[in-house]
Amino acid sequence: MEVIEDSLLYPEKEEYYTFCALNDSDELAGFICFGPIPMTDGCYDLYWIAVDEKFSRNGVGEKLLEKMEDFAMNEKARRIYSDTSSTDSYAAARSFYKKHGFEEVAVIDDFYRNGDHKMIFMKTLNRDKVS
Repeated sequence: MEVIEDSLLYPEKEEYYTFCALNDSDELAGFICFGPIPMTDGCYDLYWIAVDEKFSRNGVGEKLLEKMEDFAMNEKARRIYSDTSSTDSYAAARSFYKKHGFEEVAVIDDFYRNGDHKMIFMKTLNRDKVS
């Protein structure tokens, strides 16, 4: 909630953007937080994507990712990067990225702690899809 509150309280900050998904009762189903990577030409970081367990497996994460990609492409983005842990508890996140066109581009061994590597994923955006 801190990420969402920060983006609502300080919308003039363009360091990152947050999109939220609500259900029919205006209950928060999930959110995505992302932003341009400083000193790059068209590269964005996907910082957070989270879906409430009650709404998982209903396409909420996919819709949030599509919305982010459309926004980023309209801002002339060419690539999106995201990173996660190599531990079993993050297997679903890694699977999500791969399913949606991200490729593993780097692994930094023992980044978070011994045996817990930082895995970096990248997706090249399809410029033909820009509206």
